[in-house]
Amino acid sequence: MKEIVDELRKQNKTIAAMESCTGGFITNEITNIEGASNVLRFSAVTYSNEYKIKMGVLPETISTYTVYSMEVAREMSLQISQYADADYGIGITGQLNGSKPSHEEDESYKVYISLYDREHQIYYEQQLTITNQTRREGKQMILEEVKHLLNHILLEK
Repeated sequence: MKEIVDELRKQNKTIAAMESCTGGFITNEITNIEGASNVLRFSAVTYSNEYKIKMGVLPETISTYTVYSMEVAREMSLQISQYADADYGIGITGQLNGSKPSHEEDESYKVYISLYDREHQIYYEQQLTITNQTRREGKQMILEEVKHLLNHILLEK
């Protein structure tokens, strides 16, 4: 994460996060880096639908697609970017159950990650299936994917 924070500082860019199932894990990793206060604008753990909605996610999106969907992750990333006036917004929703699903398409094991690039109005998205991991291991897998997406955005422009 140090390289990402350093690159954000170098590019004079800011970031904000709205996390659900990760419970602030991503933001914690950012704030573990010295100088993160120069790039991290705001963070919200919106574990409930009520607070996702208070932060700008449309209730219709939740009722149409369920809270565990890319559509909700996308709105989370957009809304947190706008709320915090940040260049990049991270939105994460899904479920971390730590056991194997009965079949591959079981929605209760999917996590949706959306990174919004405000300047280019582009979403970078990834869906993960988290099985056979503890909740902490699942969060670590999500962190690795967020780092991969951020590296792609920051270094390949």
